[in-house]
Amino acid sequence: MKKTFLFLLLCSTLFVNAQQRYELNSGWVCTNIKNANASGLEISKAGFSTNNWMPATVPGTVLTTLLNNKKVPDPFYGMNNEKIPDVYKTGNDYYTYWFVKDFEERAIGNEQVWLQFRGINYKAEIYLNGKKVNPKTQVGMHLRAQYNITKLLAASGKNRLAVVVYPPDFPGNPNGGQGGDGTIAKGLTTQYTAGWDWIQPTRDRNTGIWDKVTIEKTKSINIQNPQVITLVPGKRLPEGKQNPATVKVSVEVENPTNQPVSGILQYQIAGKLVKQPATIAANKTTTVKLPDLLLENPKLWWPSGYGAQNLYDVKIEFLAANQVLDQEQLKVGVRQIDNIWNEHTKSMGAFVNGQKIFIKGGNWIISDAMLRFSDARYDAEIRYHKDMNLNLIRIWGGAILERPEFYNACDKYGLLVFQDFWFSGDCNGRWVDPMKKEDQWIRRNYPDDHNLTLTAIEDQIKMIRNHASLAFWCGGNEITPPEDILEPLKNEILPRLDGTRKLFDFSNSDEMSFNSIGGNGDGPYGIQDIKTFWGTRTFPYNSEVGSVGVGDYASLLRFIPKENLVAPQYKAKPDSVWDYHKYISYEQYLNPYGKPKSAEDFAMKAQLANYDQYRALMEGFSNKMWDWYTGSIIWKTQNPWTAMRGQMYDYYLDPNACLYGLRKGSEPLHVMMNPLDSMVTIVNNGFTTRNNLMVQAKAYDMDGKDYFYSQAFNSVGPSSVRRLFPMNEFLTKLDKKEGVFVALRILDQKQNILSENIYWLAGKDGEYSGLKNIKKTPLKVAAVDQKNGKVAVTLSNAAGNPVAFFNRVALINGNTNERVLPSFYDDNYVSILPGESKTVMVEYTGKQSNLAVEVYGWNVEKQKVNIQ
Repeated sequence: MKKTFLFLLLCSTLFVNAQQRYELNSGWVCTNIKNANASGLEISKAGFSTNNWMPATVPGTVLTTLLNNKKVPDPFYGMNNEKIPDVYKTGNDYYTYWFVKDFEERAIGNEQVWLQFRGINYKAEIYLNGKKVNPKTQVGMHLRAQYNITKLLAASGKNRLAVVVYPPDFPGNPNGGQGGDGTIAKGLTTQYTAGWDWIQPTRDRNTGIWDKVTIEKTKSINIQNPQVITLVPGKRLPEGKQNPATVKVSVEVENPTNQPVSGILQYQIAGKLVKQPATIAANKTTTVKLPDLLLENPKLWWPSGYGAQNLYDVKIEFLAANQVLDQEQLKVGVRQIDNIWNEHTKSMGAFVNGQKIFIKGGNWIISDAMLRFSDARYDAEIRYHKDMNLNLIRIWGGAILERPEFYNACDKYGLLVFQDFWFSGDCNGRWVDPMKKEDQWIRRNYPDDHNLTLTAIEDQIKMIRNHASLAFWCGGNEITPPEDILEPLKNEILPRLDGTRKLFDFSNSDEMSFNSIGGNGDGPYGIQDIKTFWGTRTFPYNSEVGSVGVGDYASLLRFIPKENLVAPQYKAKPDSVWDYHKYISYEQYLNPYGKPKSAEDFAMKAQLANYDQYRALMEGFSNKMWDWYTGSIIWKTQNPWTAMRGQMYDYYLDPNACLYGLRKGSEPLHVMMNPLDSMVTIVNNGFTTRNNLMVQAKAYDMDGKDYFYSQAFNSVGPSSVRRLFPMNEFLTKLDKKEGVFVALRILDQKQNILSENIYWLAGKDGEYSGLKNIKKTPLKVAAVDQKNGKVAVTLSNAAGNPVAFFNRVALINGNTNERVLPSFYDDNYVSILPGESKTVMVEYTGKQSNLAVEVYGWNVEKQKVNIQ
């Protein structure tokens, strides 16, 4: 009986805690403002009829709601976006909507009830039960808002919330320029929605209650915006016992009542309890600093590839009279991030826990152009970045400060975050631009309301500053904010609200990456001869470099109508749908493999270029680690809609060969060959010396005959590059006019393969005549269910066969043959040498049934294999 009582008490406590905060994320209805014919005071009363209103998607945008109600076609498919009216032409009323939600809540005793909006775009008036909630109009996309609604709740507990949302005052003319005519940036909203060179305009400009709406219940105290700082002095290693770290905590505590409240503010971490007596005056908010904690033998947080991503649970409470008045819980990584100027490279160096980290990053726009965010999608996208062997994501300034769930995933997977604020040189006036409505001097002061911008900056810093992954701040994309925003941000706001992270004035500033060669300080963006990545010195910490990224044929089928699946031809204008989805030409790099005969043939050959480009990009930068470079950040790794450039996976979360080429080139321990002089080189990104490494080099002709070159033991120091031997003379003597494969490996003393890298080289004339004529290879495929969402796919190539080249493994539904998305592969687009086999591990999420595996390659016929 006693155990039953304790169990029920525990369940009751958990229920109370679970009900402390909940989302209003279903049951909303909406209508256009022209259809409402009533004021907010009337609409928010329970008797007002909403029977003819549409179901609304909240959180979400107006366009998302219209799509979900089949009022508009999918703007991501074909040319459908052209069929949707643009707010610039319709006027703002067309996308101005009322949103209504009925919910049950009441306050008992000293309970306080808070209505919280994490993001509304762009303006809003809020009503509850026939009364106005916000005394002045809520303005600005990048801003949270909280309202104490305790006195506005209905005595019956049945409440009606009504919110009217207006689009940005200046939606901008989507005239084809970067950010359209630029005027979208006059407000504090997303600039990309007026169009960019990688996206078409978003017709409603993201208007809506786009982020979470939450009800929180507290007692007479409301804990807000805790700050947790960790100091990890000295140079650490991931393994072994750690010297202590210091934990510093401060908390904003609000007392909304008419009486002062005295009690204990406390937090728990790693079994330690830290307390601080506090008295909060009536109707005041006070920041309370708690005593520092010396955390013994801490479990440290490390970037991906360098160590574990340990996270601590922190529970913060305010207690008075043996009652918990409010509590907050968060996860914290114990780490310290520093920036130290590298005088040799003339660029900033990133240090985590005292160890220098060579930055391998990717630029991120936003998860979804229609702001359809989810924890699962964030998790999958960040996991893909980890799978690329990257250690940093830069969030580009024309979009948003990402949502906390994004940083949760970065904390989990070890991706450092380089966070821009909401400025971009295109809209904010860095260049003369005939597409812009106003001149540079006017655009230089966008957005118009600087006080609102500073308020939003403070708020958003508080929202995300506790995340271990958040590494650097950046004033803006390719331009600083206006001086009266930059100066307080740099000299007052960040020192006061953070104080632990570097602020770069703008993304390609000299303080980050000294520009000694002229130009913009970032780029280039088009496909390049892979030799340039190795031989042409670029900016020492390049914030944007890369491009291409057309998906494979299965990806193209998802958003291009069949009649438009026409392979682009060199120097010819591409099909209109390809052009609309921002295709950029790289056929000149495909024609040496044979002029593409169809869209499917084109897509396959594009993957060869994709893989080669991104492997070479990261290899070239790594080859000059600490000599020319302290890092590079790829432009870009993903797209928020169905674009055809700059992506390692498509909008539907299906990876292409870019991802696996980049994964290969970014390996923590990697063997590679310089295309300029064929120098075989090993790169060690780790913190310790790697000894007794066996490095092998072989060549294979198109018939599969191997030509041994070298096998020798070597070592490589920590975070360094070691050049071993050139293969030029050997490859010249082979004189394989049709091309050759070069296979490199690193093995340990037990002959386990630590790194393998297979190059395909063209003949002397630059043509891949050997690949054009290589014989078909029968590949044996076996797929075994490993349980817990894992499948082992083994590919075997018999001795005497040619190389089974460039094989794509795809997990599919056995009934529909559609790919299971997302799926995560520890390698893909793999080549199997004669007489060898390779196992690719596949992971998927959620419950799946009737799974099968599809495999096809350059010289391997497509086959479908059931999973055993």
